[in-house]
Amino acid sequence: MKKILVILFILAFKITYAQQTYWQQHLNYTIDVSLNDKENLLTGFETIIYKNNSPQKLDFIWFHLWPNAYQNDSTALMLQIKNDISRQKKLQKHTYGSIYGIDFKVNGVQASTEAHPNPQFIDIVKLKLAQPLYPGDSVNISTYFNVKLPSYFSRSGFSDGQFMLTQWYPKPAVFDKDGWHEMPYLDMGEFYSEYADYKVNITLPSPYIVGATGVLQNTDELAQYKKIGLVNTASKGNNILPYQATNKKASKTLTYSIKNVPDFAWFADKNFAIQYDTIKLASGKCIDAFTYYHPQSSKLWVNSINYTKNAVSCYSRWLGEYEYPIVQVVEGPKNNSSGGMEYPTITLITSPNAKPETLDAVITHEVGHNWFMSMLGTNERKHTWMDEGLNTYFQYRYEAEKYKSNSLFGNMIPQDTKALPTNQFLAQIYTQIGNIPFKSAIDIPATEFLTADDYGLTSYIKTALWVYVLEASVGREKIDAAFQNYFKLWKNKHPAPADLKASFEEILGANLDDYFKMLKQEGTFR
Repeated sequence: MKKILVILFILAFKITYAQQTYWQQHLNYTIDVSLNDKENLLTGFETIIYKNNSPQKLDFIWFHLWPNAYQNDSTALMLQIKNDISRQKKLQKHTYGSIYGIDFKVNGVQASTEAHPNPQFIDIVKLKLAQPLYPGDSVNISTYFNVKLPSYFSRSGFSDGQFMLTQWYPKPAVFDKDGWHEMPYLDMGEFYSEYADYKVNITLPSPYIVGATGVLQNTDELAQYKKIGLVNTASKGNNILPYQATNKKASKTLTYSIKNVPDFAWFADKNFAIQYDTIKLASGKCIDAFTYYHPQSSKLWVNSINYTKNAVSCYSRWLGEYEYPIVQVVEGPKNNSSGGMEYPTITLITSPNAKPETLDAVITHEVGHNWFMSMLGTNERKHTWMDEGLNTYFQYRYEAEKYKSNSLFGNMIPQDTKALPTNQFLAQIYTQIGNIPFKSAIDIPATEFLTADDYGLTSYIKTALWVYVLEASVGREKIDAAFQNYFKLWKNKHPAPADLKASFEEILGANLDDYFKMLKQEGTFR
């Protein structure tokens, strides 16, 4: 008994110490941006208050200028796409993009920059500080910028009258205990971003409907979205009530604000149908839920608001309550080359010809990234599995409980398997997943996967299997308690694998060294 108490004390001390010594930077953005929909051009100005919470003085700050990843065929992004046969079709009839007109000032004084030494990384620049930024101090950084949008082939751009504004503004790289994480934009491999407060003013032609990270501050516009959305939700896709601009020939400025999120994205289309409803969580907190989709997709998207609500409710129950005041899902353009992509409080879904249960699963997965990406801000480029794989584990649970289905196997699941109780159904699903000939280890950087298929199978599916192996050992109740502890300890922070391990060990009361060694194991678990 004494030995068990000593082990538990050591685990509690380690976690308490880690929390006490932990730090992260914090940013505050104010951005004004205008969309020229004729030239596919953004014109903007941003101010960033950058607070140095680290124990080190900073002489420079690395910045991401990610729109430059689309500038020519020699960037890290374009080379990655061209070197992967499964992704080369993205570049059919594509147009380039870039960011220009950068004019950094630090505390109102002109500042100099330095290019990244790697010629492929033209989307990264070093901002030099004339005076050191000492621990605890803040600095005011401002710049103008223009973005020539690319055609939509990798998350950001324009297509079919719709605008996907992602990775669109100058953004400091993460600085943490491991140093700077300046990284080029890539198609296969996602992000790592500092938490920040945002106030964004978006000016664009009045007929556009906009979905964006955060809460719309224009009360008249928000009221119209809600009024239209309630009617369309009630009508179940029949006689869709359209948005009506006050003055179709004028422009409008929409203001969005949100605190403590790792990114800001927005989407605009003149042809969105809107659905709206609210979600009441167990605590009594009420969340606004919106979906935006194209009227021709109404039969598929008619229940999209319910899928969104169900996802938030399930993840809140399994992991911890949804923190934000709003959740939104946007249908992307018919061009499906980029797939879906998640951002704080909003996600883009491209799922043409999907079945309702498939769309439900995709929406659930992407909404789930508000936990595994936004509220739990891991380094996705280095540890993709901590976002995609942990999220896939919960997506598979959602599909099994609601539909006795699994998006990996689709129509191949036998009827006698579907007739099983949910726990037995999932056991059969994971037995079949265990037969997949996986190649790579789970915990490797996204840049080390050779193909998109290997990246997907390993980061998403093999990781879900890895979690299920632990669930099968300790039971559903304990695995849920372990995840809830992880969420409680690391919400709005940057957890690493060691932090996940320590938070699990605290709840399970066991050493998980052997289990976490499996993350480095190539091939299939045996």
